[in-house]
Amino acid sequence: MPRPKKWRKVGFIPEIKFYGPLDCNTEDSIVTMSVEEVESIRLMDLEGLDQNECAQRMMIARSTFQRIYSEAKRKIADSIVNGKKLKIEGGNYTLNICRIICRNCGYEWKEKCEDIKNGIKCPHCGSQNNLICSEDEKNKVCRRCFRHRRGRL
Repeated sequence: MPRPKKWRKVGFIPEIKFYGPLDCNTEDSIVTMSVEEVESIRLMDLEGLDQNECAQRMMIARSTFQRIYSEAKRKIADSIVNGKKLKIEGGNYTLNICRIICRNCGYEWKEKCEDIKNGIKCPHCGSQNNLICSEDEKNKVCRRCFRHRRGRL
């Protein structure tokens, strides 16, 4: 049984999910690109980060980032050169996977932020008010955390 894929952290989900030539009417010429492939293009080409920084932002290995980025460039080139439509959908991504620390009992766990709708509780002690999101061992608050930007914690 293969190991399950890790979630890739993305900071952007495009609103427009379909691109292509205006004079193409065939439905069979569609290239499908995943959300994490779009994120790799955004980080590398639009923000101008190097591969290590991009991989850290997406919480994946540099070699995994390189593979995702190469596949994204190949799909964009196929779409432009061969006049195919480009559709963005699917993938194995999350807006955030945060390391949550309970200040009451010190328990740590990882949580997908977009699945949390009615707040979260510590799975160890049940506390709901004394939770922080941390990126590193120094317990600094995660500045890129979707949860803090939306005022969830």
